[in-house]
Amino acid sequence: MSGDDKPRRLSDEDQALWHSLMRSVVPLKRRRLRREQPEGGRPSAKSQSKLPSKPQSSPRTPAGPARPAPKAPPPLMPIDRRLKQRLARGQIEIDARLDLHGRTLSEAHAALLRFLHRAQGEGARTVLVITGKGGDLSAGRGVLRRQVPLWLALPELRAHVLAVEEAHAAHGGGGALYVRLRRGR
Repeated sequence: MSGDDKPRRLSDEDQALWHSLMRSVVPLKRRRLRREQPEGGRPSAKSQSKLPSKPQSSPRTPAGPARPAPKAPPPLMPIDRRLKQRLARGQIEIDARLDLHGRTLSEAHAALLRFLHRAQGEGARTVLVITGKGGDLSAGRGVLRRQVPLWLALPELRAHVLAVEEAHAAHGGGGALYVRLRRGR
């Protein structure tokens, strides 16, 4: 803001919306941090005033054994530059190809799941997924081109997918993806 600009005042409608939104907000539970006590063994008066006071009620009962948090899938990586060059030059073969042209979103998603599972089971390491360029995105075209990279990042596919990168022009460019698969177990 410049010096002569005044902050905009909210309209009555905006204020009502803000207050209704704020009533629906639930605060996050915070963990209480243990503060280190001074060497004298007792907290100082200053630090005591900052500590929240605990109600003197019945002792807290344990909720039971805590379950470990589910392991988050590892992040997707881009394909190594040298590997991509070797793929583009034909020095490394693409183990399998999937063409999703002409499929609906649900058909394409199911086909992609089956394809990746089968390819990993067969020992494939690098596959090509062809989505097509799609043309005009504003006209609803190119949906697969946008959706497939998002699907490959989903936890259900991360057990199969190690890395994803747009294919070289010789393999379809922006309308295709190189997918590097994890080794089958």
